[in-house]
Amino acid sequence: MSNTHEIILVNETDEQVGTAEKMEAHYKALLHRAFSVFIFNAKGEMLLQQRALTKYHSAGLWTNACCSHPRPGEETINGAKRRLREELGFTVDIKKAFDFTYSASFDNGLTENEFDHVFTGIYDGPIEPNPDEVMDYCYKPMEIIKEELLTKPQLYTAWFIIALPKIEKYLAEQ
Repeated sequence: MSNTHEIILVNETDEQVGTAEKMEAHYKALLHRAFSVFIFNAKGEMLLQQRALTKYHSAGLWTNACCSHPRPGEETINGAKRRLREELGFTVDIKKAFDFTYSASFDNGLTENEFDHVFTGIYDGPIEPNPDEVMDYCYKPMEIIKEELLTKPQLYTAWFIIALPKIEKYLAEQ
């Protein structure tokens, strides 16, 4: 997928305030709308993907099923479903869990400054990763993921480290 497309700029309450080219928004640390999808199998294990080495930041790191940005005029949930299909080759019903705002800077001068909409779903079917997006994938129990975040946090994306306790709290309240 090309890195040259428009994303939605928002304020602190997720109201659209404009659009910007994706890389410009990341270089200037502009607050923008994003989504993160967390997929679990029937055993309650979380689907993780290892980002392709060609990604513009966080290459080779492990993270949740998929993350991206809705396109201008696209409903956020539809963008999330689109990216699941584009990155992992499957579609599944997802539902909105919560949202949060975070900012993370990277060594290459880019910053993720996102109003992140979090979606969840359950899926046990075939996965066909797009090699331009995903280097590897696996399902892991939450206990192992939490242990790895304590002992090897450098293996995971910045937003995943921030989001995991929030998704864990959300699941406990269901």
